[in-house]
Amino acid sequence: MADQSSGSTPIDKEDNWGYDLYPERRGEAAQAKWWQVALFGAGQLKTEKTACERNVYNCFQNSPLVKLMYDALKASGCEIDLRRHIACEVCDVKVSGGYDPRLNQIVICQNVARSKGMVQGILTHEMIHMFDACRHELNFKDLNHLACTEIRAANLTHCSFLSAMTQGDASFFRIQKQHAECVKNKALGSVLAVRPDVTKEEALAVIDKVFLKCYNDLEPIGRRIRRNSADMIRAYKERGNYGYE
Repeated sequence: MADQSSGSTPIDKEDNWGYDLYPERRGEAAQAKWWQVALFGAGQLKTEKTACERNVYNCFQNSPLVKLMYDALKASGCEIDLRRHIACEVCDVKVSGGYDPRLNQIVICQNVARSKGMVQGILTHEMIHMFDACRHELNFKDLNHLACTEIRAANLTHCSFLSAMTQGDASFFRIQKQHAECVKNKALGSVLAVRPDVTKEEALAVIDKVFLKCYNDLEPIGRRIRRNSADMIRAYKERGNYGYE
């Protein structure tokens, strides 16, 4: 279904799903809030952007996961150019980052992601979407494809296996089940954020449909990252096993 105004080219509504969360993607100039101007002066947005870009550069130099994803994309024929493929922008506070498949570009929300750790998580998450788009011809309009890549990103970057002591239960099955539920919840939130036309019930049904296959697909990191472990470093060192050096 398309919208058409007089004298303009029809625009498919599907092409704009999620863009309401990224005003600069719609051509709107970012404006500092009144309290930002009062406290920090009119240059606050520029300061935020500079800090964000420094964090991005630092991650590409020092983060094992970001470096692994960079190597995997390069080996797959989709090398990242920081100036072309990464953008720090002001976003809706509901999101901290995103992947723009139309421009093949990752957005870091400079007004939300203020720490190196947060930028690392966003970069890795969105680079998984970029990897899927590169390797598997991902169609973000296809709800099955969208659910799958969100499952993979949550699985590999957001949900850690917590220790049995932390959980108060030594059962590995229980910990594994909690991890899977975390992945489903993260994927659900991401799908609903960019697909306002989809109900929660519809999103859950699709996530359940593709979950097992996508949950077990650990490319290109090769393992689920455990909290407070050396898994990130191990994954980076093992990248050659998958042809990503």
